[in-house]
Amino acid sequence: MLLGTCVHNDKTLLLVDIPGTYSLMSNSQEEEIARDYICFGNPSATVIILDATCMEKNLNLVFQTLEITDKVVVCVNLLDEAKKKGIDIDLEALSSFLGVPVVGTIARKPKTLKKLLDTICKVATSEIICTPKKIKYLPIIEDCVLMLSAEIQKVLPATSSYLTRWICLKLIDGDASILESIEKALNIDLSASSISQKLEEVKKLLSKNDINNHNLRDKMVSSIVLHAEDICNDVVHYKRATYPARDRKIDKILTSKTFGIPIMILFLGIIFWITITGANYPSSLLSEFFGFIQEKLVLLFDYLHIPAFIKGVLIDGMYQTLTWVVSVMLPPMAIFFPLFTILEDLGYLPRIAFNLDNYFKKACTTGKQALTMCMGFGCNAARCCWM
Repeated sequence: MLLGTCVHNDKTLLLVDIPGTYSLMSNSQEEEIARDYICFGNPSATVIILDATCMEKNLNLVFQTLEITDKVVVCVNLLDEAKKKGIDIDLEALSSFLGVPVVGTIARKPKTLKKLLDTICKVATSEIICTPKKIKYLPIIEDCVLMLSAEIQKVLPATSSYLTRWICLKLIDGDASILESIEKALNIDLSASSISQKLEEVKKLLSKNDINNHNLRDKMVSSIVLHAEDICNDVVHYKRATYPARDRKIDKILTSKTFGIPIMILFLGIIFWITITGANYPSSLLSEFFGFIQEKLVLLFDYLHIPAFIKGVLIDGMYQTLTWVVSVMLPPMAIFFPLFTILEDLGYLPRIAFNLDNYFKKACTTGKQALTMCMGFGCNAARCCWM
């Protein structure tokens, strides 16, 4: 997700929050905006924010981002939460594996944020030279990239030569929306006869090795995931050796085709029942309290001989409307959002998004949209803000 951009010392900095899902750089509009800006906006630095409690799930898009820019700072956030869970991360080793600076942060501690800002500035001003290490896919895919590279370099501007490998991968992948963005931003023609001819040869070579449009992405993502696992095995250490195994067991249950949806319905049903039933009591108390205050206000206005039309506007209009809204809306919001936050802290909301992703794609969106829809049950304003 694109968090935003900022300018520091005339340098443009892009902040990207990496969702913990396996995708090929963009699954939604905001991710497409982030991707295109990183590729063609020439940011002075790109900051990728990772969750220290689930490094393996976060690293996949880091590798894909490193394909399209070399000025990257990886920010590993929530180190305090990781420590509580007995997770220790070797940041220096991670930096060595990625070839870019890695900074650990705890958002509540300004000292760690200052270190992050200093590192960003050093990367933006080229005081720190990044040498990102590219992901290695299957040998047959790497061979295909080499076959296309020479043709792509002929049409690609010298200032964008670093995108050669990534463009080759996108051509092989055949994602029309990405290719259209590349042609428009770089003013090149990827449908030139020489490129098309070479691409046909690549497709035939892949087909001989049982790789087609249906399984190509799976094989590429598998390479990324396996590489992320290898790195995590070296840089992430658990005080409780059973922690990652337990996490995977929970994943298998909560994201399974058999139990995933029923468990989700059960959890959400319980939350809605607690919210609707539980809100009745504080709502009733608030209504009685505001009614008591209203009676006293009426007596006060009568004692002061305030005209009836003013009393009607202030008490029967403004006061009564405000107190009705507060007594009806505040209790369910005060119950629903803390419960929803607990699910988020437990890591269950990303699993809901994963379970519903396939269904929401049929409506041209992603599973993450389910979370904003759920927010609407607490308050539509919050849902609109999150969207």
